[in-house]
Amino acid sequence: MLLDPNHYDPAHLDDETRRLLRATIDWFEARGKRQLIADAQDRVWYTEFLDFAKREKLFATFCTPASVDPTKRWDAARNAAFSEVLGFYGLQYWYAWQVTVLGLGPIWMSGNSEAKQKAAALLDSGAVFAFGLSEKEHGADVYNTDMIVTKTDDGYRANGSKYYIGNGNVAGMVSVFGKIDDEYVFFAVDSQHENFKLVKNVVDSQMFVSEFRLEDYPLTEADILHRGPDAFSAALNTVNVGKFNLCTASIGICEHSFYEAITHAHNRILYGNPVTDFPHVRQNFVDAYARLAAMKLFADRSVDYFRSANENDRRYLLFNPITKMKVTSEGEHVIDLLWDVIAAKGFEKDTYFTRATADIRALPKLEGTVHVNLALVLKFMPNYLFNPKAYDEVPTRHDASDDDFFWHQGPARGLGKIQFHDWEPIYTEHAHLPNVALFHEQARAIKTLLTTAAPDEKQQQDLDFLLNLGHLFTLVVYGQLVLEQAKITGTDQNVLDQIFDVLVRDFAGYATALHGKASSTEAQQQWAVSQIRKPHVDPARFDAVWQQVVALSGQYEMRP
Repeated sequence: MLLDPNHYDPAHLDDETRRLLRATIDWFEARGKRQLIADAQDRVWYTEFLDFAKREKLFATFCTPASVDPTKRWDAARNAAFSEVLGFYGLQYWYAWQVTVLGLGPIWMSGNSEAKQKAAALLDSGAVFAFGLSEKEHGADVYNTDMIVTKTDDGYRANGSKYYIGNGNVAGMVSVFGKIDDEYVFFAVDSQHENFKLVKNVVDSQMFVSEFRLEDYPLTEADILHRGPDAFSAALNTVNVGKFNLCTASIGICEHSFYEAITHAHNRILYGNPVTDFPHVRQNFVDAYARLAAMKLFADRSVDYFRSANENDRRYLLFNPITKMKVTSEGEHVIDLLWDVIAAKGFEKDTYFTRATADIRALPKLEGTVHVNLALVLKFMPNYLFNPKAYDEVPTRHDASDDDFFWHQGPARGLGKIQFHDWEPIYTEHAHLPNVALFHEQARAIKTLLTTAAPDEKQQQDLDFLLNLGHLFTLVVYGQLVLEQAKITGTDQNVLDQIFDVLVRDFAGYATALHGKASSTEAQQQWAVSQIRKPHVDPARFDAVWQQVVALSGQYEMRP
């Protein structure tokens, strides 16, 4: 279930992709744990990693669409695998890749063939890219920007500042969002140009998250990527593509941390007993394992919907924010559960874990917080629950094909009109698992809530109340894709029912929170109390999952 560098060989991917992923793992393993930790502690810019990526043409291979270079492709399945590997070894290395993905989005989505060819050539030469969207005063608020482009006799001039811009110190091209004549614009600049003023790194880290200013930066038509509504859509559609990688980074971080935690705990004697003999320790590990398994199942199935999307099937626009918000939040839960077991060990400077405790917090908070994504998820709830549509079944998508639709997603509107396939059959199909059946009852109860005690007009303006409702709804979607992927992969039924043991408890927790909201009505409170369920207890199932967990002790330890 977990990525194991000792035996990593993703047979579902093509030979060259497998070679590159293996080469990446081997580079990190050869560097060794002590060096990786020292570099992180000393905030060393990762020149050696970027040199390795340049030699292997990693970013060029994984990030160039076939429409720009027919010898390459943009393939979300292998990109997800690459993202997981980078997260496994350190968020800072993943970040250099992640912001390159974001920086390329507006370029590949544009009709500017000259900019595309320039970007492809830079990638081939080993360059990284940057995404100039956020600003100090506005954050990632795409409706407001103080980056202003003005027309001049010989072209354009850009003036303004950007904040939280990864790779801003070295990016070959920076895709910058701004305004010209009261309409949105995306344009490309060079971070080494004299009118590009690098102010500082705003974080205390290996990664360079820059603040920069453009001061009368000269532009020509060749630098303009988008204008008007297309620029606005490019901002949101780029986030759709790039921010998926947040979930796979979180998975990689949790996997490496899990190995460290179980190996430490299972070999530590406390009060005359191995730490893992204590029931609460086993519960923490089994819960963490179940949550991590669910993260992987949901993320893998989401890739299929993303790769199969088209103008008539935009279901990915619901599953995508859930990968950004729910999977990454689950990563925090996993680390917290493990940390409660290993306690002080999690602070030791020579562990991967101590880096993970900080890094895992970043992912739910990058480019759209949990709250922003929950508000987005709510737009899909009515059609998802009450208005299903028949679709052909989406297959597993491991084929070595180019995901061209990513660059032609169209206008970023009409989310409330998107329909979904019926979510209930997959739950019914797994009703033989007691906790799936229990959770299905809870999930169906959301429909009862919305038809008998729906939020009134005032509550519809109460974001605190609505976000809690969003958490409940998200669990239903999360469980659906977990079950779909479990069916495809033949996931162990004990693990699957243990996942839903966790989800039943989570649903009850959010229902309890809804009961306590200041604005909840008596009818809503009664509904909330009725959803507090105890998962089905099965010691044999729990022990079967525990045996899988304890088998991971000593299975992987990074060399010193």
